[in-house]
Amino acid sequence: MHGFVGRAAELDQLDALLHDGDGPDGAASVVLIAGTAGVGKTSLAIRLAHRASHRFPHGQFFVNLRGYDAGPPLEPATALERFLRALGVPGPALPTGLDERAELYRSLLADKQVLVVVDNAATAGQARPLLPGTAGCLTVVTSRHRLSGLAVRDGARRITLGMLNEQESSDLITTATRGYRTGDDPAQIAELARLCAHLPLALRIAAERAATHPMLTLSELTAQLRDESTLWEALSSPDQEEADAVRTVFAWSYRTLPPPAASLFRLLGLHPGPDFSVHAAAALAGQEVRHSSGLLDLLAGAHLIEPTSADRYQFHDLLRAYATDQAHQEESLEEQHAALKRVANWYLHTADAAGAAVQTLAPSVLPPEQPRLERALVFKGRQDALSWYQAEQTNLLAITRATAQAGLDEIAWQLPATLQGLHSIRNAFDVWQAMARVGLEAAQRLGDQRAQALMHNTLGIAGKDSRQLAQAAEHHQAALDLRTALGDHAGVAESANGLGLVHRLRRELDASRTRLEQALAFYQQHGPYQWTGVALYNLAYVAADLTEHQQAANLARQALAIFHETGADHYLRVDARLVLARLARDAGHYAQAEEHIAEAVALLDHTSSPALEALLHLEQAAQRREQGRHDQALEAYWACETLQRSVGNRTGQAMAYDGIGQTLRSLGRLPEAIDFHTLAVRILRDLAQPWDLAQALIHLADTHTDNDQPEQACQHRTEAVTLLGPFSDPHATTLRQRLQELISE
Repeated sequence: MHGFVGRAAELDQLDALLHDGDGPDGAASVVLIAGTAGVGKTSLAIRLAHRASHRFPHGQFFVNLRGYDAGPPLEPATALERFLRALGVPGPALPTGLDERAELYRSLLADKQVLVVVDNAATAGQARPLLPGTAGCLTVVTSRHRLSGLAVRDGARRITLGMLNEQESSDLITTATRGYRTGDDPAQIAELARLCAHLPLALRIAAERAATHPMLTLSELTAQLRDESTLWEALSSPDQEEADAVRTVFAWSYRTLPPPAASLFRLLGLHPGPDFSVHAAAALAGQEVRHSSGLLDLLAGAHLIEPTSADRYQFHDLLRAYATDQAHQEESLEEQHAALKRVANWYLHTADAAGAAVQTLAPSVLPPEQPRLERALVFKGRQDALSWYQAEQTNLLAITRATAQAGLDEIAWQLPATLQGLHSIRNAFDVWQAMARVGLEAAQRLGDQRAQALMHNTLGIAGKDSRQLAQAAEHHQAALDLRTALGDHAGVAESANGLGLVHRLRRELDASRTRLEQALAFYQQHGPYQWTGVALYNLAYVAADLTEHQQAANLARQALAIFHETGADHYLRVDARLVLARLARDAGHYAQAEEHIAEAVALLDHTSSPALEALLHLEQAAQRREQGRHDQALEAYWACETLQRSVGNRTGQAMAYDGIGQTLRSLGRLPEAIDFHTLAVRILRDLAQPWDLAQALIHLADTHTDNDQPEQACQHRTEAVTLLGPFSDPHATTLRQRLQELISE
């Protein structure tokens, strides 16, 4: 680490723990670095991570749990979501519960050597779920508390970090000022260190002041610091010497800032998120970006904020608390409120621009008469917008909560409504649902039924996409009731469409058709016209499920015609083409099916949607398998499996495995086929997908029959009959009859 000074004894102690601790093979698996605020716990942990990196070839994880921030700490479940995504687990595959996430995390690290740094843990319970629990992994936890629970229950080895000694403190100041100052009296350096209580955070800020004022002698600088310290004497007590020293150094550095920089520093303390971009800072202060950028550089140079990337910064939690305190003291309540409203509006309008960059189907929720915010970002395209969303995801939730607490309820519901499309693309279910719940409460406080319906709708879509279907149905029904009472025809159609999709996922095909036909009727009568195509291709899928092939084909073609006429997003046309390809294959018209696939491939070049590409490969694979092109079928199934895994669609993965099993059965490779069918069954059983599970069990039973294993075949067919019991559509009825005949033979 650049500028790291001292701590040789502590590093030796840590090295000894890593090699001679009480864990497996004599090495500690959990190390706790405890100490007061600003003492350098994070720097030491990162220094250790760099020194030990060669021992952990599978990577390193770092998370700041923000246990001592003024705002809410980072929940362990959220930290695990980040770790799991880094390990390749996509959004839809993330378990919802903390325990389930912790189990998956540990299973993925079971055979790996990984270093995990858990920074700023306030309690043992906050850190414990992040422990890999594996002999080859090391977890370094930092905290201001002793966290005795980690030592007792988890075998953590603790070192307590004290202040730097006099020589280390002087070395830090000398190192930080080298090249800026010469000839300083060692006694004056030692005195400056003493006034900073030998606390690294305070020492760095003081050293920066000395480096930027080379014409002032150290005696003059220490005299200024002594004068500043008198401001805190009334707050002093024997056990808070370090805190008083930190406040003194903060105030000393803050009061020398130019007024514009001091003002920005104060206002940044009002930003509710863990970090901020240059553009967000400019919006908060009501300044031009160029002006704010220069001030941020000045604040970073004074070590009052820390750069995290090219245009992003964060606070040390002590400095955030100090900045917030200064804002409360020096800014009126009106200005504090105005600053939050400015930055919240910037996030809202930038989110609106990002949403428009990734899709055109859903209109903006912002009133047409509301002028676009000039400072809002403009995006070059879809990927640019998604990158912004990824960087700001945690801030967006924090801003939503802050606006609700500040009484800015209109922004508090508009922001989650605006972000629906971005949440959906990234499958960010935790943040999506948390924001929407805040938005729903805000809309209820306003008594705004249209806004409430929008919030119920987005919660319904989140529930559908995360396969929480009971919750999804409840929210879509609530939205439908509100919109019906309001006479909101487009809203009624959207909610009916949402309910229809939930029913289809449950294979409640008659109920699905009823809702989708209701949606279609409203769209046809009241618009928007493009949504008519959406309802039509959803109905086409239902008709295909009901084996009404001609009806399904007609509906899909009508949808395509509307999408072509309206210039709809390409991904909508891909879905319709896939319906037609499936129908042509079912009819044995393989050349026609391949034409539809070719059209879909051409459209995919404009959408870059892994989920749609996976469905395309699945259909391609089925076509090739049925034509006896087994090698090509296996290639397509594996391509599908890879993509389904990347987007977290475990149902899709299971269908790919089931298809691989069918192909291997056709090749006479029965034991391998049984393995793949069994894998598909295991996944679908875990997901509680009765229809798809029944299909996989049927294929497994057929393969066991071919392999001369009649007892296993009968067992699987019997379970499939039970699973098919609730389904009354023609295809389900035919399957049940066939299975019962086979069982009775």
